[in-house]
Formats: sequence, structure tokens, C-alpha cells
Amino acid sequence: MEAKKRIEELTNIINQANYEYYTLSNPTLTDQEFDKYIRELENLENEYPEYASPNSPTKRVGGEVIDKFKKIRHRIPMLSLPDVFNEEEIRAFDERIRKSGFHPEYVCELKIDGLSGSFHYEEGNLITGATRGDGVVGEDITHNVKTIRTIPLSLKDKIDIEVRGEIFMGRETLAVLNKEREEKKLPLLQNCRNAAAGSIRQLDSKIAAERKLDTWIYHLPNPEDYGIKTHYEALKFMEQLGFKVNPNNRLVKNIDEILKFIEEYQEKRPYLSYDIDGVVIKVNDLEMQSELGYTAKHPRWAIAYKFPAEEVLTKLTDIIFTVGRTGRITPNAVLEPVIVMGSTIKRATLHNEDYVIEKDLKIGDIVSIRKAGDVIPEVVEAKKERRVGKELEFQMIQNCPICGSILEKKVGQVDHYCMNHLCPARHIEGLIHFCERKAMNIDGLGEKIMEDFFNLGFIKSIPDIYHLETHKKDLQELEGYGKKSIENLLNAIEESKKNSLERLLFGLGIEGIGDKTALVLAKKYKTLDALALQSEEELRKMKDIGSILAKNIHDFFEHVDNIALINNLKDLGMNMNYLGPEEKYNENISGKRFVVTGTISFMSREEIEATIENYGGNASGSVSSKTNVVIVGEKPGSKVDKAKELGIEIWDEAKWSTIYNSLNDNPKQE
Repeated sequence: MEAKKRIEELTNIINQANYEYYTLSNPTLTDQEFDKYIRELENLENEYPEYASPNSPTKRVGGEVIDKFKKIRHRIPMLSLPDVFNEEEIRAFDERIRKSGFHPEYVCELKIDGLSGSFHYEEGNLITGATRGDGVVGEDITHNVKTIRTIPLSLKDKIDIEVRGEIFMGRETLAVLNKEREEKKLPLLQNCRNAAAGSIRQLDSKIAAERKLDTWIYHLPNPEDYGIKTHYEALKFMEQLGFKVNPNNRLVKNIDEILKFIEEYQEKRPYLSYDIDGVVIKVNDLEMQSELGYTAKHPRWAIAYKFPAEEVLTKLTDIIFTVGRTGRITPNAVLEPVIVMGSTIKRATLHNEDYVIEKDLKIGDIVSIRKAGDVIPEVVEAKKERRVGKELEFQMIQNCPICGSILEKKVGQVDHYCMNHLCPARHIEGLIHFCERKAMNIDGLGEKIMEDFFNLGFIKSIPDIYHLETHKKDLQELEGYGKKSIENLLNAIEESKKNSLERLLFGLGIEGIGDKTALVLAKKYKTLDALALQSEEELRKMKDIGSILAKNIHDFFEHVDNIALINNLKDLGMNMNYLGPEEKYNENISGKRFVVTGTISFMSREEIEATIENYGGNASGSVSSKTNVVIVGEKPGSKVDKAKELGIEIWDEAKWSTIYNSLNDNPKQE
């Protein structure tokens, strides 16, 4: 009996030490003491096997090998949660609940990127561990669950209970394992989630034990049996029993606090010791949960917000061709719709023939997609290992897809062009470009509306935009065009006449002239007439204006149709002068290259970039080794990570605010 009593005593000591070390991160025993107790318990169990508990802490090292996984039917189904991907869908979830007559509090929990598990106890002892499976039937993984140090083998209270949680692998654990595997010339584990899923499904529990898996417990399927009224109380109850519950869970009062929590952990995500892929939002009140009920697949009282994916896979179903305002032909990927960083992507530019060939893209390929600079959808690569032999080779077209003209490829360039200046596609694209935000900024004349007006014959040329008022009666008869919207559009058109020269220059669509170059030219020459008089040689002397761009500018102002267009716009009252501020000097800005990422509360990105340009700096859209400073606001993109990687100086909102407020009116000192 002394041996039995000592085995029980040692079991309690070691279980408590495991709990303090792995769950509380607050050990009270030294490693030497812990090892001494383990050895003593192992010796006693070997001598008196009849007293050894099936849940003895000595079983943590694994060793049990099974032939195959048995099936376990969940007493209460393990339903999945419906996914949402943006603020609008979160608000819709909250609104639906409030329309049902409730005023809920919510619990926000980090969505751990691992494998769901169910753990069943009888009289406080672990009986089974199971995977979620199909939600009704899972796989018996008890032999591996026992190796997870944060899963109690025995609870503090001798109760019957089932809890559910996420089995995962920490980032540091994965790094250590992969270093060991690299030394042994073994394939590396791809990521924490796959490593956890593969480890928990090992037939040999010794392998699972070596993988050092972890858990967060997040759900009590039958809380009413324990007199619990809220989900948050259930989390605290499970924590008191000895389970590891995530300390970052938060009780929130309303939708704004939910969004604040999401924003906070989107920023903290890279610095956590484990992977998360979103935030779970649950109605806190259990009676309210019961009344809201379930669909066939999901509870109506919870959702899982998924963080925007940086890179996802989808199918390339076709490659189509579009004609730009300069006649340039662009191949475009048609994709099976996929959500990337919170928005649905159906198309992505493939730039030119060489780009498609270099990436070896075929129609039917599974491809990876990401948002370049967090904005523009980009095809990263084809997953060639996923090919099945039915994919179609890419063929560059020989004729314009709109007018049928034979395409030409200019010497020294990679792009194909439709040389037909009367091609309708070139015309529409040119008109759309003229009205866009960085050009003349005519709100209400977007791509679809411009196409409609072009097809209806209202706008066939740039001057027609300024004669649109003559079609006012016709516009009022169109579906979706009320009197107020028409007035707003006509006012926006009239207001655009007052724009500074750089907007007009960009809007005219001179090949190679972007908004930044247009600003440089406008500041230099002040008027459109002055710019039109410059020779190619004079233009080439300017910084960032090469021989090709100089020729494009010169040729534009030599063409009779363009001269007629400019004279027409002058007659319509279009401003032809630079109206912006003169370039000034500031030691923090002048001569430096900047990138802005995220949201600054008191200024728009365009305003910040304009300020930088006005003080002799350069505002760029991408981070490179030439970047001097990255200005970082709320919800920054991947640019901030690249800046840190390159050791580039970072200014937060407070730093930018200080520098902006210190700017003076002294002109640039030569």
C-alpha cells in the first residue's frame, strides 16, 4: 500500500508541475527535481505495474503504437463556423442578431491555425481524444493526445466533462524540428499547421511526443450541465480545471470593439509564438445562443473572421486580351474567383507575352495569386506539379481583339500594339483614363458609365465630355440616373476645368507619362504652351526624362490632331497652367525617397505624397534598397516588413505629424 500511495503522490506532484510549466508558464520545480520524481515514478510503476495509472505522466514520452485509427462518434456534433472576410460581413452578422431582438455581448478569440480536437474525461481522467473528422465522426488519437503536455491527464476535480480546442505547433518548435531534420537530410515540415496535423496522426505516439505539440482549449459543448450562463464563464471554468485557455480572449460590448480587437491582433499576428489565421466571434450569453440556434452546418451565434490571405491558389481558366489607350495589348488571366486579402479576385494582368512565357503559364493551371503592393492582383507562379496533362499552351494573338488590325511589336520593347488610331478600344480606354482620379478626377465617369455613354454616342472624344450637358434630357431618361446624380456629374465635369496642369498632362495619355512625371514637367515649364515648344534635346536634359520619353512628348505636340484637341480644350475654358506650390526645402524630406503604407489619421496618402513632392522628395509605391524612409500608418501592408528586412528608417504617425507640423515656407535653397 505504501507503493500505491507513493505512486499517487508522485503522479499528483508531476501533474501539478506539468500544469505550472506548460500551462501557466510558471514552474515551481527545478528540472533536476522534476527528473528525479519522474525516475522514481517510473521505477515504482515497473516494480508495481498493478498500481500504474493508464494516465500516468510517464506516458507523456509516447511509445504506444497502433495499427490504425479507430472511429469515435461525437456525442454532440463538432460543427464548423461560417467564414467572413471583411467588415461589412461582420456588421451584417451583428445586425442579423440585433434584428432578432437581441442586444449581445461577444467574446473575441484568436483563431488558431491548427487541428480541432475533442477531449473526453470521466471522473477527472482523460479517456479519449478525437479529431473533428466530418463533425459527427472523428478519429481516435488518444495515444497521441497523451503526449501533449498541455492536455491534463487528470483534472483537479473528479468530474465527467468534454472540452474542445485546437492542437497546434509553436513557431519555435517548428524551427527547431526543421533544423534537426535538415541536419539529418530529411524533408522539412512545411508550416506549423501541416506539422501539427501530420504529427497528431502518427501511428507511433513516440513520434508525436517528439513533435512537442500544444493546445488552446476554447469550447465546452454542454455548459448548462455545470450551471454556466455565458461562454466567457465557460472559458474561466475550463481554465480553473487545469486546461490551457488563451489569455488573449476578450469580452467585448459591441461591433466597434470587435473591429478594434481584429485590428489589434492583425498587427500583433507576426509577433505571436503561434500561427493564427483570424478571429472567432461568439455571442457570449448561452441562452441567447440557444434561441439563435443552428443551421444544418453552423451555429447562428458565431462566425470566424479570416485574415486576408497574402497568397492563395486558384485555377487559371482562360487568358484574354485587352487594348489600352496607347494601343498596347495586355494578356489577362481569367481566374476561378478567390478571396485575396479581403477582396474577391477574378482577373489579374499578365503584362505581356514574355511575362506569360517566362512563368510558363498554361490555361487550366493551378496558380498562386497575391496582391502586389497589397493592391494589384498578381499571378506568382503555376503549380506545375498539379498539372494533369489537359492544360492548354499559351498563344499570343496576332490581330487586335477589337478592330482586327495586325499587331506590331516595337523594336527593343516587349509589348505588342494595335497601331489603328481609330480602334474603338483605344478610344474608350483613353477617355476612361482622362477622367480617372489621378488625372482629371471627374467623379461619376468611371469605366462602366464611360462605356455606356460611348456606346450611346454621348461621348466619343475628350471635348464631348464638356458638352455632356447637351444630353441632359437623354440622361434623365436612362435607368439609374436621377436629377441629383446628373447635376453632380455635370458639376464635377465643370470643376475639372480648374485642375492644375499636371492633371491635364497625365490625362492626355502621352505614352510613358505617369502622374509623377506629369508633375515634374508641370513644375518645370509652368504652362502647356511652354512644354509644347520644347525640343527633344531640351527635354532629355531633365532628370528622369530619357530619350524615348523625350521623343514621345515632342511627337505628341507635333501631331495635328493633338494640337486641335488642345486648342479645343482652351476654347472650353480648360486651365493650362501649373497651380501647385513651388518646391520647398526641408532637411528631413528633400532629396529622399519615401514610401507610404497604411492609414494616417489626419492626412490621405495622396496628401502626404504631394507634401513630399513639394519639398523635393520622391514618393514611390514600392520599397527597395533605394528607399530612404517608410511612413507607416494603421493597417500597413507587407511593405513595412520589407522595410524592416532592409533596415530602412520607419516613421510612425507621430513622427510624420511632428515633421509635417514643422514644415516652413522657406523656398528651396540652392
